[in-house]
Amino acid sequence: MLELAILGFLRDEPLHGYDLRTKLAALTGHVRPIADGTLYPMIKRLEAAGLISREAQPGRVAAPRHVLTLTEAGTADLLHRLREPAEPFITDENRWFTLLAFLRHLDDPAAQAAVLRRRLTFLTQPASFFWDGDKPLRAADFDDPFRQGLFTIATATSRTELKWLRSTLADLEG
Repeated sequence: MLELAILGFLRDEPLHGYDLRTKLAALTGHVRPIADGTLYPMIKRLEAAGLISREAQPGRVAAPRHVLTLTEAGTADLLHRLREPAEPFITDENRWFTLLAFLRHLDDPAAQAAVLRRRLTFLTQPASFFWDGDKPLRAADFDDPFRQGLFTIATATSRTELKWLRSTLADLEG
């Protein structure tokens, strides 16, 4: 998820490390804060893999600042990740949101629609947080107001997303 977000933000524009960290925190920091001990080694791995490049620029005060840029190979890698996302990017809400944040970088509406169709298929399968054997349980199956709340919130979120998916698919598939 973090790699996808790094590549996506650098596709938007070249960034200094601090600016990248700020954008990442805004997108994914609510899930898990991003430590420097995670971010900077990942940047080095992406750089070693030839997906991003780093260029020193004079700092405003003293030390030089490093600008990170997506390479041609990095762009190809990002587009591949967007076109053919791994299953967790379809089924896990936080990863899905990260993917969705950069899906606009696929220039092909059919490719965008294919990804949205995968999510639509996932969301329209029988699902529940709790099961009784093969039967999915619903809010009405519980006296517990907290579990009822869990189902109520999840159902409202899913309905909203399904409506958006169908509308956006209609636009993309014209």
